[in-house]
Amino acid sequence: MTEMPRGVVPGRAENRSVHEFDAMYSGTPPWDIGRPQPAIVRLADAERIRGRVLDAGCGTGEHVLMLAARGVDATGIDAAPRAIELAQTKAAERGVSARFVVWDALRLGELGDQFDTVLDSGLFHVFDDARRAEYVRSLASVVPLGGNCLLCCFSDAQPGDWGPRRVRQDELRAAFATGWRVESIEAVDFETVLDPPAVHAWLMTATRV
Repeated sequence: MTEMPRGVVPGRAENRSVHEFDAMYSGTPPWDIGRPQPAIVRLADAERIRGRVLDAGCGTGEHVLMLAARGVDATGIDAAPRAIELAQTKAAERGVSARFVVWDALRLGELGDQFDTVLDSGLFHVFDDARRAEYVRSLASVVPLGGNCLLCCFSDAQPGDWGPRRVRQDELRAAFATGWRVESIEAVDFETVLDPPAVHAWLMTATRV
């Protein structure tokens, strides 16, 4: 068995409740690196994050704050109230205008809004199979035709069985087979506060069709 990285929270992520995720923000969750994920920064630098943006599962808001500082209309949602509170505090401290809402990613249609780009940095891989399908339908409800989903998740290339479930490329393609066109899936690193700090991930770009 592969050794568990130091600092990791035991147990499979898809078995955790919202309360458990929220409690983790009383400290520093493994995924909260205090800055945007480098893979997301590269997307922003390449102008691949366009129009109005929703960050689904935004955590403490680093991606939304980065985009808002660049003049992007960005909204972050997370089911964990503590995460949203921390994100709002960061926005106030940095003098950045950004919208953060405590919200269930499986009920995005009830936001009554539309977004040209949805970011998912580490949310898809916490869902079990049933909620995974529900989540993809939820994304489709807020992304108009031609809009994009940019999704970063744990890859099946990552050894061990701690933390989130590993995702295969064919699972991503199957999940987004209806109502979406998968444009690309590329290997990237997902940074954490663990030791070692980086894990293997997939970065998928899908277009709403």
